[in-house]
Amino acid sequence: MSGNAAEQFDIHEAKTNLSRIIERVEHGEEIVISRAGHPVAKVVPLVRRADRTGRGSLRGQLVLAPDWDSEETNAAIAGDFGSKP
Repeated sequence: MSGNAAEQFDIHEAKTNLSRIIERVEHGEEIVISRAGHPVAKVVPLVRRADRTGRGSLRGQLVLAPDWDSEETNAAIAGDFGSKP
């Protein structure tokens, strides 16, 4: 945000205008919800950590060793976790 104070809504206004508040938050605004004039919550945009659309979204970006699923590799991993393959 640009340093401006977040707009404030009381709980009744927030319930009445929830769709509009969510739309504004989707566009980067932060909204404060108050009860009896005291701020109690802030609605902020959710930042996605990864933009994956589904299966195969890492295709071409991930390189696996030829033996990634070999018996030896599986045994070594199982041993690291204290179990038998």
